[in-house]
Amino acid sequence: MQLGEGSASYSAHSLWLFQSSLIHITILFFLIKQERARLLRGQSVQQVGPQGLLYVQQRELAVTSPKDGSISILGSDDATTCHIVVLRHTGNGATCLTHCDGTDTKAEVPLIMNSIKSFSDHAQSGRLEVHLVGGFSDDRQLSQKLTHQLLSEFDKQEDDIHLVTLCVTELNDREENENHFPIIYGIAVNIKTAEIYRATFQDRGPEEELRAARALAGGPMISIYDAKTEQLRIGPYSWMPFPHVDFWLQQDDKQILENLSTSPLAEPPHFVQHIRSTLMFLKKYPSPMNMLFPGNKALLYKKNKDGLWEKISPPGS
Repeated sequence: MQLGEGSASYSAHSLWLFQSSLIHITILFFLIKQERARLLRGQSVQQVGPQGLLYVQQRELAVTSPKDGSISILGSDDATTCHIVVLRHTGNGATCLTHCDGTDTKAEVPLIMNSIKSFSDHAQSGRLEVHLVGGFSDDRQLSQKLTHQLLSEFDKQEDDIHLVTLCVTELNDREENENHFPIIYGIAVNIKTAEIYRATFQDRGPEEELRAARALAGGPMISIYDAKTEQLRIGPYSWMPFPHVDFWLQQDDKQILENLSTSPLAEPPHFVQHIRSTLMFLKKYPSPMNMLFPGNKALLYKKNKDGLWEKISPPGS
């Protein structure tokens, strides 16, 4: 069938209207995301105590739901070029928080998705909502690259995922004396209420140095918490001896900052001390399997009645 002149002009007009609508929708979408980012940036930073907290380190993920009797808050901080990702199912409240550094985003996003799907009542009514926070306008554009990777990989998933919070890279940037810094370094999410807020943490354990050593030694993203047993599971891990560990331990703070950070000017004050203690741990335990995990068994922790982590013995030990 051929279109007459009037039909052709009508078709062109419809196309113009459609494209204009898409532009308006895109602008509106961006403005909404900007406003959400502004509100989050404008919050005061809350100091989160250890009771009921599960702290997530770099290249770790943890997932639980409001049914959890031990964990009420998931959180992470010290993100400079890294991004903190929260994925939540609004129906069952299952919530995953992870600290991504861009090492293998393509493999990590399916892990995040599967962690939420592992809850049997995932199919109930509700939707998947994702929140991305972190990064800044760094010189090497590592934040920008990670933002694009995460958005691209979530877009490739079969499930419908609704982007609710986007406070990353340029939207999380402040400038001071011509240097750029993140505004938000850390967030927490309340599992019961779904509230996400700016946060810093006194306690980053348990086994903070061991977990940090695994990441510095090149370990991949892993899940650290079993919501069914309400236990934190650490290891067993293995790693190769860290290359030139003695050399790095002999360097001054400036050398460590400039060579072992993705964003030397933007790191929090405790960064160098954290790296030194992690390097010392790697030197002390060059082969951790037998030294730290007797019988090749994981270290298990559970919250006690005071809401604090307590080491427990694995079954059969």
